[in-house]
Amino acid sequence: MKSKLIRIFFIFILISVSYGSSSLLTAQQQKAPSIEFIKNEADRRIDVVIGGELFTSYCWPENVYKPILFPVNTSEGTAITRGFPLKPGAGERNDHMHQVGIWLNYGNVNGFDFWGNGHRGVKEPNGGEVKHLSFEKISGGAGEGVIITNESWLGPDGKELLAERTEYHFIARGSLRMIDRITTLTATGGTVEMKDTKEGMFGIRVARQLELPSGEALILLDAEGKPAKDKVLNKGVTGNYRSSEGVTGEAVWSTRAKWMLLYGSIGGEEISLVVCDHPKNQSYPTYWHARGYGLFAANPLGANDFTGGKEVLNFSVPAGRSVIFRYRVIVGSGEHLSDGDIDRLAEEFADKY
Repeated sequence: MKSKLIRIFFIFILISVSYGSSSLLTAQQQKAPSIEFIKNEADRRIDVVIGGELFTSYCWPENVYKPILFPVNTSEGTAITRGFPLKPGAGERNDHMHQVGIWLNYGNVNGFDFWGNGHRGVKEPNGGEVKHLSFEKISGGAGEGVIITNESWLGPDGKELLAERTEYHFIARGSLRMIDRITTLTATGGTVEMKDTKEGMFGIRVARQLELPSGEALILLDAEGKPAKDKVLNKGVTGNYRSSEGVTGEAVWSTRAKWMLLYGSIGGEEISLVVCDHPKNQSYPTYWHARGYGLFAANPLGANDFTGGKEVLNFSVPAGRSVIFRYRVIVGSGEHLSDGDIDRLAEEFADKY
């Protein structure tokens, strides 16, 4: 009888451990897949390949006016970023041409618009450009690979305002994929003013299926990448937001939170997309410029717009000084991440950098 009770006790302990965390996180115990980088500078990109499959590409297209990560795929190979305008797909919106992949810039840098430049597919007269310059490091490995890049934030006159150095850490754990972006901006052209605007800063434009359902029927793109004839209402649209503070849906816009989850499904695959702020970032916990139509952005500098004028930041970087922005992107496949899962990954990110 005693030995039977002991066996039952140990079985209970094993079950408790098994169900104490998501399988997405316990999968970390599996062998880490190889992360490799394939250079294709003629096409202005470097592919990030995990276990032989494309995760994302670091790109610097001539007509986008900023470096981007595009596309971004789950561990199953499903794109969670919108294809338009670089690779338009059927059923996509064709708005906001400047919102493509994952990027970091801002809508008011010494009065110049880096965020909206290219919204018509051409450089705007008052638009700034983040120009890719060079690679400082490209290093693959088991479970994590690193790219370090150098960029220049140029005003319309071609003069540099900010020098950028960014570390991209690409991480694979089971069905989880993560990107840690650590960007250092140094004011090289005198003091740089980044006055409050909602148009910023660390953004992702997601696939149509991860948008939030709306009451508006839309003309979307057809299989040839041209506007279709008929309007469509919410076909395949499954997304919803949830913040670290428990706010959901479109109500997350302008709120502050440590992290934001966007979850939904594409073709039956349950997907979680999370952006984590970092405790060392300006204005932590950040404001969220997260919209139902597919723009998912963290903006630490837009207090005036997000508070209706109750608070004003008007951030600046003194001449010769630097500021660092740190963000983690988590892409989960197969089940939706719980708040506890995300908290653990966010805390790990905070401790790492």
